[in-house]
Amino acid sequence: MLWPPREPGPTDADLERLYAYPDRLDRPFVQVNFVSSLDGAVEVDGRSGALGNAADKKVFALGRDLADVVLVGAGTAAAEGYRGVKATEVRAERRARLGLSPVPPIAVVTDRCSVAPSSPLVTDTAVPPIVLTTAAAPAERRRALADAGADVVITGDDRVDLVAALDALASRGLSRVDCEGGPALFGALIEADLVDVLCVTYAPLLVGGTAGRIAHGRMPDAPRAMELTSALTYESALLLRYTRVR
Repeated sequence: MLWPPREPGPTDADLERLYAYPDRLDRPFVQVNFVSSLDGAVEVDGRSGALGNAADKKVFALGRDLADVVLVGAGTAAAEGYRGVKATEVRAERRARLGLSPVPPIAVVTDRCSVAPSSPLVTDTAVPPIVLTTAAAPAERRRALADAGADVVITGDDRVDLVAALDALASRGLSRVDCEGGPALFGALIEADLVDVLCVTYAPLLVGGTAGRIAHGRMPDAPRAMELTSALTYESALLLRYTRVR
């Protein structure tokens, strides 16, 4: 499929079908979204926004529209200035039609409970954020976040157990998981074999420098096999969707 200007591209309905979650889920289902330069850089000057174009931003927003919850690492949330998901007219119509809540909550993964109670994630949101943290995180931080309205969930001793974290989300009715990074969280999901879908946009840019790749962390026991399920182009960017082969 090609997006304009070269040929008529997919409609919004086409995109919903391409990026849809499975109809019936008996476990958490994780879709990861990333953008990368052609030479593998995950950011420009510390942020990923400079790599995206209009099509990438549309697919990024669609990922939120179709999900029960947005999963993100605390470092990425801070660097990208995260706040609660906004209920746009398009989002509200789509989610109501699909039987979803008006907006998905943000779930933040943080071993040390490093989200401040004054963060826009807590103060500028229509639904309380979910903070997935550990028993080793300072108790005063956990209490302060809970007092500020966050749903603080212990999901490990020293390191967030991502299986337990996803189970905690599923127990809240949040099984369609849209993970927006960052690289450390993506790497941990790969290690635990919890990635079901990867949506990656390759921006037509050579960035160079010292920017990292889209995933880093401990090596899994074996590489995870993926199958290409859709490919779109827009203004020389390539938008790919891969599904885990199980």
